[in-house]
Amino acid sequence: MKIGVLAVQGAFIEHEKMLQKLGADTVELRQKGDLNNLDGLILPGGESTVQSLLLDKLEMKQTLKGLIEDGLPTLATCAGLILLAKNIDNAPKSHLATLPVSVKRNAFGRQLSSFVTKQNVGCVSDYPEVFIRAPYISSTEDGVETLCVVHEDKIVGVKYKHQIGLAFHPELTEDTRIHQKFLELIAA
Repeated sequence: MKIGVLAVQGAFIEHEKMLQKLGADTVELRQKGDLNNLDGLILPGGESTVQSLLLDKLEMKQTLKGLIEDGLPTLATCAGLILLAKNIDNAPKSHLATLPVSVKRNAFGRQLSSFVTKQNVGCVSDYPEVFIRAPYISSTEDGVETLCVVHEDKIVGVKYKHQIGLAFHPELTEDTRIHQKFLELIAA
């Protein structure tokens, strides 16, 4: 199984290590030619605006969008969720816009407002969620399944067809269950 990890900026190495621990092969996506023959895609946390600008500059954005729309299983965390979102509440435009949700960037405050909580994420119980300058999902459209919510009403995890969007960083924990579920989604 070959998983492409967007490696233009952000926490891509941590995702690679977790996937490799689970036996998956990874390839760092740094140029358009790296987007061939992938079984899955990870869009990591980092800075979504910078990632989007680099995807444009490297002429990767439209190819990535097409792969996702054609069914490539995709796991997006924090900034990756913002890249996927159809709408961004506090920004003039969206990026890949393949996930029918609206997100609010930096919704929980600055770096100092980072926090960790434990809760169920879909069928994964008692999962440690690391939030760093995280977005949340302010609204969803038909067909989007909510996986988890924090602070009573803030959606922080969704699944839509073959896309999983998380506002937190599973790659910054020792818990491999989210990545394992992603690999199972690909295998199915």
